[in-house]
Amino acid sequence: MVDGHLTFVIVGGGLAGAKAAETLRAEGFTGRVILIGDERDHPYERPPLSKGYLQGKEERESVFVHEPAWYAQADVELHLGQVVVAIDRAGKSVRLGDGTVLHYDRLLLATGAEPRRLDIPGTELAGVHHLRRLAHADRLRQVLAALGRDNGHLVIAGAGWIGLEVAAAARGYGAEVTVFEPETTPLHQAIGPELGQIFTDLHSEHGVRFRFGARLTEITGQDGMVLAVRTDDGEEHPAHDVLAAIGAAPRTGLAEAAGLVLADREHGGGIAVDAALRTSDPDIYAAGDVAAAHHPLLGTRLRVEHWANALNGGPAAARSMLGQDISYDRVPYFFSDQYDLGLEYSGWAPPGSYDQVVLRGDAGKREFIAFWLKDRRVVAGMNVNVWDVTTPIQELIRSGVAVDPQALGDPSVPLTSLTG
Repeated sequence: MVDGHLTFVIVGGGLAGAKAAETLRAEGFTGRVILIGDERDHPYERPPLSKGYLQGKEERESVFVHEPAWYAQADVELHLGQVVVAIDRAGKSVRLGDGTVLHYDRLLLATGAEPRRLDIPGTELAGVHHLRRLAHADRLRQVLAALGRDNGHLVIAGAGWIGLEVAAAARGYGAEVTVFEPETTPLHQAIGPELGQIFTDLHSEHGVRFRFGARLTEITGQDGMVLAVRTDDGEEHPAHDVLAAIGAAPRTGLAEAAGLVLADREHGGGIAVDAALRTSDPDIYAAGDVAAAHHPLLGTRLRVEHWANALNGGPAAARSMLGQDISYDRVPYFFSDQYDLGLEYSGWAPPGSYDQVVLRGDAGKREFIAFWLKDRRVVAGMNVNVWDVTTPIQELIRSGVAVDPQALGDPSVPLTSLTG
């Protein structure tokens, strides 16, 4: 393809956008590549923000996708600290907040997601935090260190992955931590109620206090500082800082204003795309947290907010933009590190979508694999402190074969023998 005259614009300066730009060049695209990010930092990866960097174990420079010099070397034009305020689909252009208008032949929306806000009094106080951006992690890292020095108390609203990883980091600094979660177990939406007690025990052993079945109703303070939180049972709990970790919402405003089709809430919201990551406009694509893609393997529309989806989705969208025949059917994957527990999760098994959970290994020692089954078919698997099994777990999911639950739970039976 003679493509030197074409311009591909990428809106979103995260991992998906950066990997898409990298892939365009790696695939030999010679046209203009423009990457627009609304943060002043170069594109970076998000997992360290709640893991190694937040814990003080990794340097800030380690989070970036590429060295800053790479973008000039690859002839990728960067517009950092710039917001795209409008898409003109008829004119095939985007307008930036400073009035700049950029033409595109193909456009990739990788606008990501933003943290959901607590809708209660007191959220304007200086000690209320979110964790989504590098600047958030910069600030929170200092806060956790100060809480540890001063025997301070961090309250976390939400016992999802971010909430639990920050709880572990905070305890590493010596801060007191209380987690409030309206469900009866941690990670209820992610892994269901069956395994929640394992994570309750893990964090309790490290001094984290849980308050299940409780919601924050107010954050109280004085002179801009947090003093306490109140819950829907009428109790008041002391706090010096509060982290809202209640999930993220896809950043679809730009797409919606441009008239692109969005997915419904049942499928996680986001920009609706097909298996080739094309939106309802054939010249506009979407990838990463904001994309709700039709998943050929799972047979449903799915929006995935995890690192691996950005890592793989950005390149897939880039190849699709180049006209390659793409069917993005990666098995959803994520990982988490909390204290001495490491895990990997593959598949998709929201509450109500499975009928059985099978364990292989020793849950008491926190060395096991959990499998979620529907009609005896593996739909998800999570390995906890057991390694080098992601490939056979994903092969089980892909195969769709019915398995014997007893054999699945037997460590002496090789996983590779169960795919037939």
